[in-house]
Order: sequence, then structure tokens, then C-alpha cells
Amino acid sequence: MSSVEEFRTEARAWLRAHLTGEFAGLRGRGGPGREHEAFAERLAWERHMAAEGWTCIGWPEEYGGRGATLAQQVAFHEEYALAEAPARVGHIGEQLLGPTLIAFGTPAQRDRFLPRIVSVEELWCQGYSEPDAGSDLANVRTRAELNEDRWTVTGQKIWTSLAHESDWCFVVARTEPGSVRHAGLSYLLVPLDQPGVEIRPITQLTGTSEFNEVFFDGARTAAGNIVGEPGDGWRIAMATLGFERGVSTLGQQVGFRRELEAVIELAKRNGAADDPLIRDRIARAWTGLETIRCNALRMLDGVAAGAPGPEASIGKIFWATWHRELGELAMDVCGADGMLAAGEPYDLTDWQRLFLFSRSDTIYAGSNEIQRNVIAERVLGLPKEARA
Repeated sequence: MSSVEEFRTEARAWLRAHLTGEFAGLRGRGGPGREHEAFAERLAWERHMAAEGWTCIGWPEEYGGRGATLAQQVAFHEEYALAEAPARVGHIGEQLLGPTLIAFGTPAQRDRFLPRIVSVEELWCQGYSEPDAGSDLANVRTRAELNEDRWTVTGQKIWTSLAHESDWCFVVARTEPGSVRHAGLSYLLVPLDQPGVEIRPITQLTGTSEFNEVFFDGARTAAGNIVGEPGDGWRIAMATLGFERGVSTLGQQVGFRRELEAVIELAKRNGAADDPLIRDRIARAWTGLETIRCNALRMLDGVAAGAPGPEASIGKIFWATWHRELGELAMDVCGADGMLAAGEPYDLTDWQRLFLFSRSDTIYAGSNEIQRNVIAERVLGLPKEARA
């Protein structure tokens, strides 16, 4: 195994050599609020990455990965962001479901699903949130019943990222009638291209539709497509959320830094930097970004031990709030021009899109309110909040 710097150099050289030709125009495309951009082309790019051995690099070699160390994975994600490579389309399968199946799946499940995640043949989405549950994952009403060799799933999921582009969904469903809260849940793998599944994109403030509603009306999946034992879904789902706070977060910080630098340049060009209050906010944004990186590095200590603990909530609440405030700063730097659309009928500038979409940062992947409860109860050991 090469050293971290050798691995970084290899990744940088590969990206420089391959983000050319048909893929040159993909630099900077996609990402939160912009997932609609060049989706087919980004999928082709990611399959090219797979053919060259650059997907799932942290997975063990026996499952199609490169067995890269944690430090090497961090180096890759940083170089990927620095190269302005396009946002990934298979990240939910690679970063969430894949590690979950490696840790908890059966040999048959690993053989069936992992190779297709590595090759980006099948795309996945996450079926957790529900209309009346929000961040309260334990309040699951979607139910599944085992009939001979099939699970039948009925219910609704919401805010399902990229469901309209996905082939499969990992679904938390209630499989024990009469059970409540964390008990009686199971973790099912459900194909989306079948009768009984309806996907409705949700139009967001940005005018795009990254999130979706997913309706299951008697949808079916094989009896063997359950991860773990029936009723063990809460434990599996929490492990998946742990993987979500993984090494890619440091690559995310590179993107944040690029956005902040662009805001600073805009402030210098249009004179907003002459305002002492704007300069103060820029300084606080810079120190906040350094804090985000420190939080991410601390969190990765947990990843090295297997999976990040509840301390990951500290990092989530901090970066989400910081990014939302960066969007507000960007609009104030734009001044009155920030109120003008770039074109008809609703063509947004990059700053407007950042401002609008970053409002969701403090809601998805666990709202700020839920993260504060996690920090209070699981990290600080404070008494649990009174619940009905």
C-alpha cells in the first residue's frame, strides 16, 4: 500500500489526466441544489471512474474496493474537490448502503449488490423520513408484511434524495404489528421499478427537484432482502447514519472554502469589503470554516474506530449552520443585485442558489433541533427531553 502522499499524488494525476475531453465540461457541475445538472454525463463520468478503480476506494479489496486507509480516503476526497470534479451520483450506495452491507449483510446480499455499487450500475436512495415523523426516525408508520417469499411494503417516505434517479431504496419499515418507537423495525432493500411504487419529485425553493416523495402501495421485495434480523432495523439504520458522517466530509470542506473565497473576491470587486460589518462577518466565516475542519478531523477518530459516535452531531450542526450563514453573507455582499434573477423564468445566480438551498442544510440529515437533543442526551449525558 502506498503512502498517503503517494496516494494523493496518484489521485491528483489521475484526475488531471481524465477530467479532459468529453468530461472537461463537468468541472464544478452538480451538488446540493444543482443535482439536475448534467446528470447523465456525471453518471458516465462515475462509471469511467469505476472502470479505472476509483469508486469505493475505502472498501476492502475482496468487495471491489482498494482497501485505502482512512488517511488515503481523506486525501482522495480533498483532491477530488480541489480538482472541481463533478458531484458524485452513486454516493448513497457507496458511502451508506455499501458499508452497511459489508458490516451487516449476508454473503448473498454482498454478492448481489456490492459489485453493482462499485460499477455504478445501480443507484440507491434512502427511505427513512416520513411526513409525520420528520427527523424522528423512530416514528415510522410505513409497514411491511412477510408473505411466504416476499415482503409487501405499504406507506410513504419523503425528502428522499435522488429517488427519481435511483434503482433501489433501503427502507426502514415496521414489521411487527403493534410495536412502537424503536422496536419492531426492519431494514429492507426494495426495488423501485415495479408496480406499487410512485415517486413524486418535490419542487424546492431553487426550482429544482432533488428531493422526492415515495409512495409504497403493496410494493414487493424478496424475503432475503432484509439486512439483519426482523426487528433489528433500528440498530442497522443507526449504523448507516454513522457511515453518513464519514471521510467525504473533508472534501466537503474544500468546497466550502472555495465558496467562501469566491464571496471574498466578490466583496473586493463590488466594494462590499469596505463595510466593516461585512469584513467582520467574513472573518467569522473564515474562523468558522477552520472550526468545521477541526470538528471533521475529530469525528474521523470515531470512523477509525469503526463508525463515528454521537459526537458527529456536533460537526453536522456546526457545518449546516455555517453554510446557511454563508448563503446569507453572500446575498448581503451581492447587495441589491442579489434580488434580481439571472434570467427568465426563474434562472438563479450561483449566490441565490446557495442562499436558497442552504436553508435546507439545517433540516436534512437530522435537523439542528434533533442534533442538539443527541448532543445533550448522548454526549453530555443530560436528562432526556420529555416526550409524549
